[in-house]
Amino acid sequence: MPGDETRTRFGDDPRERFRRNLEAVETRIAAACARSGRARASVRLLPVSKTVPSDVVRLAVELGLTTLGENKVQEAAGKARDLADLGVSWSVIGHLQTNKAKAMVAFASEFQALDSLRLASLLNDHLVAAKRTLDVFVQVNTSNEESKYGIAPDDAEHFVRALEPFTALRPKGLMTLALLDGGPDEVRACFRRLRAVRDGLRKTQPGSGIDLLSMGMTGDFEIAIEEGADIVRVGQAIFGKRPTKDGHYWPGLLPDTKPA
Repeated sequence: MPGDETRTRFGDDPRERFRRNLEAVETRIAAACARSGRARASVRLLPVSKTVPSDVVRLAVELGLTTLGENKVQEAAGKARDLADLGVSWSVIGHLQTNKAKAMVAFASEFQALDSLRLASLLNDHLVAAKRTLDVFVQVNTSNEESKYGIAPDDAEHFVRALEPFTALRPKGLMTLALLDGGPDEVRACFRRLRAVRDGLRKTQPGSGIDLLSMGMTGDFEIAIEEGADIVRVGQAIFGKRPTKDGHYWPGLLPDTKPA
């Protein structure tokens, strides 16, 4: 039986709750794909288990999840150890401090927040030493907010070209965060900007590997799909409202995710 703290946050039957939430998310993804004339298989759902305890994540993995996203390396590394028997792959999607690079290389198969050449060089050195490679997405600041990480859209061509010497890094695409408090039109503009950057790179650097777009979270992933997202990063619509300051950004999406 779940402990008191787990029951308070996730209910008496977290597995059933996650199953229902996953079904609801799948319905929303399928509807957005249909509106866009896209196949459901063209969009990858990346469940984000940020702040969810390992024992609770285990229940969700039993429903068929094979890859999970995490923001913080320390939290992700602990879950990777706790759930090593399940064969889960881990995608780090949050800003990475250089002193955490070696720790991430030890367990992650994907990194979606590459935003500096210094970090790229450091990751490459650790990967070469570990005889590993890492799929990476370049983070682009499409909202032009000073509080956000990511390179400027105009710097993308130079940045991606400069990644060529780092042979242990496998560029796969671009990632962005839209305006968290923006309206639908402002959010859509962020996603369109990322798609335009990707399309430009396809023309100028067709062999760069930059092909996929990771954009859209719980509150805006349907818009992201309509604008061409290949990967959507969804946490709270699956696992419920987080007990963190970002929890208020997506109120009322599900009956059990409304803020107190």
